[in-house]
Amino acid sequence: MADYNPRVITSPTSVGVIDAGLRAYMLRVYNYMLVALSLTGAVAWATATTSFGSLFFRPVVVAGHVVPAISGLGLAAVFAPLALVFFLGFRLNRMSLGAAQLTFWGYAALVGISLGILVFAYTGQSVAQVFFITAAAFGGLSLWGYTTQRDLTGFGSFLIMGAWGLLIAMLVNFFLKSPMIMWMVSIAGVGIFAGLTAYDTQKIKEMYVSGDDGTVMGRKAIFGALNLYIDFVNMFQFLLYLLGNRR
Repeated sequence: MADYNPRVITSPTSVGVIDAGLRAYMLRVYNYMLVALSLTGAVAWATATTSFGSLFFRPVVVAGHVVPAISGLGLAAVFAPLALVFFLGFRLNRMSLGAAQLTFWGYAALVGISLGILVFAYTGQSVAQVFFITAAAFGGLSLWGYTTQRDLTGFGSFLIMGAWGLLIAMLVNFFLKSPMIMWMVSIAGVGIFAGLTAYDTQKIKEMYVSGDDGTVMGRKAIFGALNLYIDFVNMFQFLLYLLGNRR
C-alpha cells in the first residue's frame, strides 16, 4: 500500500507517467463501482416493482405503513451478500481476473435483491432524493480522501472497528426490531461510512504500483471498487432510514 509515494519521484517525465497511470487506475476503480451500482439499481428496481419481488417478500400493512414481509428465499438473499463479500475478500488474490469480475457482479446483483426489499417500503421520490444526497456526499468525501495530504490510517482503523460494531448491532436488532436501536445505528452508520469513503479512497490510491501487471492491477481495481461500493451502499441505506418517507 505504501509503494506509491510521489515524494520520491524526481524526474518530470516519471511524474507524468505515474500520474497518467494512477489516473487510469483510479478511473478503472470508479468504473467498476459505477457498473456494480447500476446492476444493483436495476435488480433493486425489479425486486421492488415487478412480480420478481414476490419470490422474496410480500407487502403487508403495519401501523399504517406498507412494509415487506420477507420470505425464506428473501432471508437467504439478504444474508448471501455478506457471505459472498467475505469469500471475495479472502479469495481475490488467488482468483483469475475474469472470475473476480463475475463474483463482484454476482455480489452486486444479490445486494440489489436485498436493497429492493428495503426500498419497497419507501416512496420512489424519497429514494431518488436520498440517492442523490448520497452521491453528492460520496463524491465530495472521495475527492477529499484522494487529495488530502493527511494520513488517514489511524482514523480508518478506528472506523473499521466501528463498522464491525455496527454489523453486530444490526444482527442483534434483526431479531429485536427496536426502532430506537435502528435509529442510533443509522446515525452512527452514516458517520462511519462517510469517513470510510475518504479512508478507502486514500488506501486505494496508495495501493497503486506502476510496475504491476494487468492481472494484479485488475484485482486491485476490483478490490478498491468493492470497498467504495460497500461504503456507498451502506451510507445510502442508513440515510434512507433517517430521511426517507415510508409508503
